Parts: sequence; C-alpha cells; structure tokens
Amino acid sequence: MVEGKGIFSRVIEMIQNVIHQGHGSLVLIFLIGIIFGGIIQYTRVDKFEKIAGFAMLKDTIVPKMLFLTVGLTSIGLYFMIKAGWAHYHIKPIIWQGLIIGGTLFGISMAILGKCPGTGPVSIAEGRIDVLVGAIGGLFGGLIFTLYYDDFFKPLMGDSLGKLTLLDFFKGNEDLVVLIFGIVVTAIAILIPKVELFDEADLSKLSNNK
Repeated sequence: MVEGKGIFSRVIEMIQNVIHQGHGSLVLIFLIGIIFGGIIQYTRVDKFEKIAGFAMLKDTIVPKMLFLTVGLTSIGLYFMIKAGWAHYHIKPIIWQGLIIGGTLFGISMAILGKCPGTGPVSIAEGRIDVLVGAIGGLFGGLIFTLYYDDFFKPLMGDSLGKLTLLDFFKGNEDLVVLIFGIVVTAIAILIPKVELFDEADLSKLSNNK
C-alpha cells in the first residue's frame, strides 16, 4: 500500500484525476456512448456465443468487427491527431506483463463471454452474471492497485518504453498509416462470416422460414 494513503483517499484521488484530465465535451462522450451501444446491440457481439465462439474459432463476427474498427479508426485518429483534434495516450511495452495479463484476459473473456466493451451493454440488459463479473473485476483492480509496488510490478518485468509502429518508419508516417489501415480493413472484409447461434437465434431463424 502506498505510504500515508488509505483505500478511500486513493479512490477519491483517482476520481479527481479522471475529472480533471479534460476528455472533452461530456455531451459528445454521452452521444458516442449511445452510438457505441447501438452498434453493439445491432451486431449482437454482447452475446456470450459471440465472444466464446471467437475464442473457439467458431464465430468470426467479433474479429471482423475488430479488424474493421482498427483499420478505419487508425486512419481517422492519426489524421485527427495531426490536425490537433485528438492526442495519443501511449502505454509502455512491458512484455512479461503483456503476456501474463493477455493470457488472463483471454481466459476471462472466454469464460464470461464478455469484454470490457460489451459487458456494460449486457449489464444494462439485466444480465446478473455479467454484473457479478464486473464487480469481481473491480475488486481485482483494487487488489492490483494496493499490491502493485510489492508484488505486481516485479512480476511485470522491465519497461521497453513507449513505442509505436510509426517509430520504425520515420519520414513515411502518413503512407504507413494509410497502408496499415487499408490492409486491416481488407482483412476484416475477407474474413469469412461464420456465426455460432444460440437457441433463441435458431428458434427465430426456424420461425422465419
């Protein structure tokens, strides 16, 4: 635990830090959240079968959506940053932490059938199992925060610094971003559409025939 700070004071400090970071208009953020939730609902990636099916390579809706999102937004975000409308918040590369955290994250997604993006949508739908999982995640984050210096930081290993793909292509950043975005978008389009339906979906399909 950090010297001289209890749990309550640390939570208050965290909230204050978020409030004063200046993430832009709250109205705009709220509207983006509504659009995001609508897309999640339309694509049905908040369903357990979509995330679990992705983990078992039996459903490709999630990777198609992810690749398309990364491809389009990588181009849009890059040029927004060049225009001064946005900014990067790059995290350092810590290989041990990435491998351990990524493994735990993947296992948890496959078991719960949700990710941090689709989880809140499912909670809004009344999914108690996802709410319990979210509460567990909050407690996990609390434990990580309290014991970071003593246990987790040595476990994560050394930091390699804040690196991006563009650091390896100095002078050709615009072209690299365009190529990357187009290639990733093309991959999203070329991935064959495979869906793992749940019983409710199969019932609807049979009734529509």
